[in-house]
Amino acid sequence: MNFLLRYKKILSLVVIFSFVTMTVCFSSVQARMVSTAQILKPSQQDSGRERLNAFLEREDVTKQLEVWGLDKEMAKARVNSLTDEEVSQMTKQLDQLPAGGSAVGVVVGAALLVFLVLLLTDILGLTDVFPFTK
Repeated sequence: MNFLLRYKKILSLVVIFSFVTMTVCFSSVQARMVSTAQILKPSQQDSGRERLNAFLEREDVTKQLEVWGLDKEMAKARVNSLTDEEVSQMTKQLDQLPAGGSAVGVVVGAALLVFLVLLLTDILGLTDVFPFTK
């Protein structure tokens, strides 16, 4: 505490200098209305459509479309006829889908398999893991 009292004049000058420097160096900001077209570039608007078309190019998706009786080109035409809002909704739904299934199910299944194998070997008398099998 004595350190701050001893150097309070120097410390106050440093703080004042830093405030003045920040005030002078930073430019002022103007707030004004901006249209959506100015914010969104055409490439950003079409990126969702491109992503859906790339999704339709995948082999597994093409096979599933054929199972349903849809042609890949017809599906692409439908994607291109969607509105921007519909495309954004579809890409949000694609983002929320799980990538490869539930990892919780795999862990629970593996633990259950290990438990059953140990239980079976314990019942047969090959191991002595669970005391309740005797």
